[in-house]
Amino acid sequence: MKLYIQNNFTTELPADPSEINIPRQVEQACFSYVEPKKTFNPSLIHASVEVGNSLGLSEEDIHSDDFLNTFSGNTIYPKTKPYALAYAGHQFGNWAGQLGDGRAINLTEVVHNDKSYTLQLKGAGPTPYSRTADGFAVLRSSIREHLCAEAMHYLGVPTTRSLSLMLSGDQVIRDILYTGNPAYEKGAIVCRVAPSFIRFGNFELFASRKDHTTLQLLADYTIKHHFPNIKSEGVEKYLDFFQTVTQTTLDMIVNWQRVGFVHGVMNTDNMSIHGITIDYGPYGWLEDYNPNWTPNTTDNQHKRYRFGNQPDIALWNLYQLANALYPLINEAKPLETILNAFGSDYQKEYLNMMRNKLGLKTAKANDAILIESLTELLPLVETDMTIFFRNLSNVQKGDTLEVALDKIKEAFYNEKAFNESILDKWHLWLEHYSNRINQELFSDNERKEQMNLVNPKYVLRNYMAQLSIDAADKGDYSLLNELFELLKKPYDEQSENQKWFAKRPDWARDKVGCSMLSCSS
Repeated sequence: MKLYIQNNFTTELPADPSEINIPRQVEQACFSYVEPKKTFNPSLIHASVEVGNSLGLSEEDIHSDDFLNTFSGNTIYPKTKPYALAYAGHQFGNWAGQLGDGRAINLTEVVHNDKSYTLQLKGAGPTPYSRTADGFAVLRSSIREHLCAEAMHYLGVPTTRSLSLMLSGDQVIRDILYTGNPAYEKGAIVCRVAPSFIRFGNFELFASRKDHTTLQLLADYTIKHHFPNIKSEGVEKYLDFFQTVTQTTLDMIVNWQRVGFVHGVMNTDNMSIHGITIDYGPYGWLEDYNPNWTPNTTDNQHKRYRFGNQPDIALWNLYQLANALYPLINEAKPLETILNAFGSDYQKEYLNMMRNKLGLKTAKANDAILIESLTELLPLVETDMTIFFRNLSNVQKGDTLEVALDKIKEAFYNEKAFNESILDKWHLWLEHYSNRINQELFSDNERKEQMNLVNPKYVLRNYMAQLSIDAADKGDYSLLNELFELLKKPYDEQSENQKWFAKRPDWARDKVGCSMLSCSS
């Protein structure tokens, strides 16, 4: 197994001078050197051959002892020195101070085909940033991360990737819902892959400590290695950096809303400067279209990170990044200009995205009204978001209102919930939609084809993930493998997998792991 190593981050940025691996405050350093804790008896459950190939690894490499030992953390790859990042963050809107990689250890940076990747183990043991935690991860959360990272990639949503999922062979104690009932679970390790794992919180840490020297070093490093298209100098360089991060973050959120994904923990330390989805914890996909839904039990009261609030939270987080970068710019107005444009830019991108979901190629003045009326209508009775938009592509120009409604009714959880008022509203909307698609020049088949490119047929519903977790806990990984293959082609019909194109079953409505998830992992 051969990896082409580079160590830019650890070579060019200041390291923690202490290598004592105990929880502590780390000053004037971007990272701390720390080795993964050796595992008892690691075993490979699943790996993404495609991700391996992107790193220059063959399928044969993936099934080698070297791979097992390196990506379980039992062996340190030659000429590398693992490390954990230092960062801070706002959690649920409150300043949390120093956080850092509490259970993530970066193995190294790898170059292949002129692209650079950072390889990071999640669940490989404690670091100086672990606070009161043990630094490990359990099988259930690791399966969710491995499957979801790859599912998001194939959906076309910017994301970290997942190379491998391993059992550590160790037992880890967790209190799954923080109810005072801890229990032992199987330990696991995921190898995450990204251009880097630099977050908004990395900049917040140094700004909060008024360590402007390290703040500038980190910003200059980040721009040099990860934003090479930025050619400006001085203050303009940092403004261009912030503008780029703002745009890629906006693009990511539009894609979340497109597929119905809810992150669940949009803290600033969980926001990547690459505009990619990171840190898959208590996430979920909308089952019924409910803008107020959040999968996170910790957020159940205030629902700060609910589906409909994700764009506003992204902007709030960008404000915190702007505050962190301010010492490098020393002028508020240009930052405010970028931030003030976010709302209108998002509305334009959201409108275009929703037009695509509805199969509208041309832009018409009343499209925003058509879309807004739909998003107000969908929550009136429980309506499966994924099934609704996928089946809407079956509606044709000449359909009567009854025929059109019949084509989407599979998405409704309980047709008996329809009263005369709601039925009238659906008929009215379908009438407007029918009039609107009649204004399009392309055929029904062309519209269906275009809609099916942006409206997935298959997403990683929480109950599906939970079924694979329940089986894996018994040593059966066949469903995990099945779902992994299914989710590689989320826009294809896959008639052999039609059983997964279905509403959430009743048993999953209130089941732990299906409707309720905590940060415990």
